[in-house]
Amino acid sequence: MKNLKNLMVALFALLFATTANSETIKVATVNNGDMIRMQGLTSDFTSKTGINVEWVTLEENVLRQKVTTDITTKGGQFDVLTIGTYEVPIWGGKNWLNELKFSAAYDVDDLLPAIRSGLSVDGKLYAAPFYGESSMIMYRKDLVAKAGMTMPQQPTWGEVYDIAKAITEGNDGVYGACLRGKPGWGEGGAFITTVANAFGGRWFDENWQPQMNSPEWNAAVSFYVDLLQNYGPPGASSNGFNENLALFNEGKCGMWIDATVAASFVTNPKQSKVHDKVDFAQAPCAVTCKGSNWLWAWSLAIPGGSKKVDAATKFIDWATSKEYLELVASKEGWANVPPGTRTSLYKNQTYLNEAPFAAMTLNAINTADPSFNGTLKKKPYMGVQFAAIPEFQGIATSVSQQVSSALAGKISVEKALNNAQKIAEKEMKKAGYIK
Repeated sequence: MKNLKNLMVALFALLFATTANSETIKVATVNNGDMIRMQGLTSDFTSKTGINVEWVTLEENVLRQKVTTDITTKGGQFDVLTIGTYEVPIWGGKNWLNELKFSAAYDVDDLLPAIRSGLSVDGKLYAAPFYGESSMIMYRKDLVAKAGMTMPQQPTWGEVYDIAKAITEGNDGVYGACLRGKPGWGEGGAFITTVANAFGGRWFDENWQPQMNSPEWNAAVSFYVDLLQNYGPPGASSNGFNENLALFNEGKCGMWIDATVAASFVTNPKQSKVHDKVDFAQAPCAVTCKGSNWLWAWSLAIPGGSKKVDAATKFIDWATSKEYLELVASKEGWANVPPGTRTSLYKNQTYLNEAPFAAMTLNAINTADPSFNGTLKKKPYMGVQFAAIPEFQGIATSVSQQVSSALAGKISVEKALNNAQKIAEKEMKKAGYIK
């Protein structure tokens, strides 16, 4: 009996020691479908490494605010951040992020060049892409056909307008076009930038003078407001990615122009009521096709203040590896793996067979041009739907609030853009870009 008691004491001591010594990392992420799926698979990571994961899952605008505040104040709240192609080069260049170093088995060279380059500084990788995306049109082919219309492979915004009008007028309760209108530089701000680009606009001219009150921006925003007010859903000024995804999957949208990553959700029979009625086209052009489709990667990075760099690196290795794609495929099917990160995925015939959007996604990513020549008139900044300067986040959030107010009918487009111009000029003067 005494021996049994001693054995039990020893076992409890071992259990306590194991629990006490187990490491926990804190991960901040966005509440998008692929990230939520990753959380459900975390036990695979923990079972392999013994490392526990504490999740902080936030709406996109809130996530951006939280992680930006944390890293600029060196708050140290998180060990892994979910950030994007805008933040990584800026923060990596300031040494606010740890360089990522993986074993040869990770195969860094397999990362799509367009995605990898946006997450690197001087050849060093500062974030690993969880999924990569561009933007494209997702549309109801049955409703387009019913309206007697044809969707071109890459339509103009004028053609999109005509199709949206025909769908709305021919189907009660279905809105011709669902587009982002929610304030926030990465929500409505990112979307309206691609519209402005297509109309020949840019954020700044070559001397860093803001262009919000330019004829190109006026034409783009006027068109966007007209389209959504007439043929979009009520309350469009409050809709972002997730809200429009829900509307589309409920069969309420004839068209949705947004991130290519949404394609797996709108074609998933478990999530979409119209999964078998969806087709795809490239993002619309207007005066030009330059800058009409964005480039982005939601990526995982380690802030410089983390005390658990080794454990955080192991997590990022797991979550962005080829093996993770295989894990998702085994649970959800190949069509639902995180897209847009690895060359090998687009050589996987099973994936190509199961994901009808794969070729369109890859083409959109490869044709997006973040360079200085990526708009009709040359620009002084890198980025398609953003300008890769630290001041942009604040400026674009304020500008998007003005555009959203115009969309909601609270102010005129002209007033919104004049306000936006004043805001942008003030901030660019304050930062020393212009006098």
